[in-house]
Amino acid sequence: MGKTKKKKKIQEPLETTMSLGDHLEELRMRLINAIVGLVVASIICLIFCSKIITLIEKPYIDAMGEQARLQTLAPADGFISYIKIALISGMILSSPWIFYQIWMFVAAGLYPHEKRYVYHATPFSAILFVTGALFFVFVVAPLTLKFLVEFNQRVLGVSSNFTFTNYISFITMLMLIFGAAFQTPIAIYFLNRTGLVSIQSLHKSRKFVLLGIFIIAAMATPPDPISQVTLAIPLYVLFEIGILLSVLAERRNKSQD
Repeated sequence: MGKTKKKKKIQEPLETTMSLGDHLEELRMRLINAIVGLVVASIICLIFCSKIITLIEKPYIDAMGEQARLQTLAPADGFISYIKIALISGMILSSPWIFYQIWMFVAAGLYPHEKRYVYHATPFSAILFVTGALFFVFVVAPLTLKFLVEFNQRVLGVSSNFTFTNYISFITMLMLIFGAAFQTPIAIYFLNRTGLVSIQSLHKSRKFVLLGIFIIAAMATPPDPISQVTLAIPLYVLFEIGILLSVLAERRNKSQD
């Protein structure tokens, strides 16, 4: 009986070892699953795309007035933007499934005691991604557009007439950026729990992280202070939340020991 237990302990780490071929096969399977989920979600969003466009246009209407309407300059602009909205919305809708596939691929190369952190991270990744995208649409986009429109009118003396294609590209791209940025606490928590980054290192790196966040915000958003600050502040708060989650998890493990 004792020999059986000993043998099991020796084999356990080996069971987590995968060859390059196994990793590639796992990646192929996860990519196919993610793409299938994205296609199904995009088809659903294609059906309701008109309502999604109304939601996306709200910040523009708020900034420009009830009578404002976006315009197209080329015959195919509307159709291309319509498909693009369906794809981006499908990505957001299918994000729980996509993040599940990503984290399961990561989990395939981890030890059993590390995999439980992946199972905890998966649902929160999806929730944070959707939260980040919606945060941009309902909070950041109205502030940014009002600032840009007023700047054009008061400083430059020009009117703002946005095209449908440019506006949709602006909104959807920043929705993805904010959704990805909101993954910060999950990334911090996962790096800490797998032993790659210590809590002490996270505490010491605060000032460098703050500087890096403002640089990232400046590169990822339009060149206006509203967008940059409204991305940088939540990013730093999420960084601190990641540290807090790591501290709480460490204390809980010590109390269980």
